[in-house]
Amino acid sequence: MNSSRPGQAPNAPSPTRRLLRRLDGVFLLSVVLPTLLAALYFGAIASDVYISESRFVVRNPQRDSQSGLGALLQGSSFTRSQDDTYSVHDYVRSRDALRELDERLGLRAAYTRAEISLIDRFPGLDWDDSFEAFYRYYQKQVGVDYDSTSSISVLRVRAFTADDARNINDMLLSMGERLVNNLNIRSRQDLIEVAQSEVRLAEARAKAAALALSEFRSDRAVFDPTAQSALQLQGIAKIQEELLATETQLAQIRQVAPSNPQVAVLASRAEGLRKSIAAETGKVIGDKRSLTGKAPDYDRLALEKSFADRQLGSALASLELARGEASRKQLYLERLVQPNLPDSAVEPRRTRSTLVVFVLALMVWAVLRLVLASIREHAD
Repeated sequence: MNSSRPGQAPNAPSPTRRLLRRLDGVFLLSVVLPTLLAALYFGAIASDVYISESRFVVRNPQRDSQSGLGALLQGSSFTRSQDDTYSVHDYVRSRDALRELDERLGLRAAYTRAEISLIDRFPGLDWDDSFEAFYRYYQKQVGVDYDSTSSISVLRVRAFTADDARNINDMLLSMGERLVNNLNIRSRQDLIEVAQSEVRLAEARAKAAALALSEFRSDRAVFDPTAQSALQLQGIAKIQEELLATETQLAQIRQVAPSNPQVAVLASRAEGLRKSIAAETGKVIGDKRSLTGKAPDYDRLALEKSFADRQLGSALASLELARGEASRKQLYLERLVQPNLPDSAVEPRRTRSTLVVFVLALMVWAVLRLVLASIREHAD
């Protein structure tokens, strides 16, 4: 008795067998073939990749030497050090760094050797050998990791020879050190340049004020009107005392002996003393040629000189503070671990990568199996 369904050929395979055949074909395409290709690539085609690793930190010695309270009061040093660490990270993966590496180490030649597999070397399968394509390729070969807790940066360079990996890593560290030094120079110039310009202005003002005061003294034949006036007044006071004594003596003689010959002598002497007092008083108090007439201009010039000297002193103090601040903000790139020379290739992980492809292929096959089974159930 034929158990086949009406309209079905007697020897035709059952739906279950057809499904199994489909599943076998899917298994071959989704699991066996990718695994074989992966084993072929990772086992025979993929080039050995050497990774050179170094560690560095961008630090501020002033910040490192501070206590806990000092670190809190000078927290800006930590912020700037961290910011400049990120600047170094960006620079080593920048186009400028790539250009310099290519000029000094022949970087393009290191990644385009014929012994490197076609898939791994530059330009690869797309045959785009432009600088932008090389820059994208370079970013895949150089990586920087940062630990915010310890502030340590880890620089990793991938290359197809151990020497290339170490040389590129060492060159990148040297370029990072140069970048930090340039940042220090620019920061120092920014801090000190303004203070130095203020000092130059203050020096020019102080020199001009001193010169104006010196010219005034030479032209007016006076050194210090106030001090000279005090000396003049002291001399006038002595003459007045002498005049008082002469007048007293003259009055006594006139009272006792009006016809005494000394009366004329004392009277003449008293008159001379009065003229001397008037002349000396005129030197102190009088027209513009007197000491009091010269005093306003002298006081103005002396006050300008005093202000200029104070401004110069303040500018010099600000300059010293700026220099101290520049020294406090000095940064250094310290190499904690020098670039190593790898003695064996780290990548590719041939067995592991093949197993990963196999597991992923199994997952894809399982999904496809469920999809085909679901389609079969709906068809039945």
